[in-house]
Amino acid sequence: MDEPKAREFYCAFLGFAPSFEHRFEPGSPLDMEVARAGLRLLLSEHHGDSSPGSTVFVPMRDLRFYHRELTNKRYGYARPGIEQAPRGEIPEVVDPFGNRLRVCQYRDAESGRRSGTVSRGDPRDGCRHHT
Repeated sequence: MDEPKAREFYCAFLGFAPSFEHRFEPGSPLDMEVARAGLRLLLSEHHGDSSPGSTVFVPMRDLRFYHRELTNKRYGYARPGIEQAPRGEIPEVVDPFGNRLRVCQYRDAESGRRSGTVSRGDPRDGCRHHT
């Protein structure tokens, strides 16, 4: 993991804030947790902690507000669109390390419309995770 690139992507672009950082000793690999609206991600430089090209799926409400926030930043390496999928609206961003972050606002199962909105950009509010 290139630490400056990770900070630029997860903090400056996606709007997460570091919650903790840990190294066993100076110069050793970094573990950094980033958080936003109750969602916490652990970013690690340790070999073998995860598979490159992993995908994180995050249900959220008011996805369009978050999408607008990302688009307005005019980040040079990612301009996510919104895919209209059967289960809902899904923008996807790929981090500098090849990992994918997909957020989804589920469609109402009966009407096919987007779910109602509550707090903006909060991935926890009232969303159900479907597998």
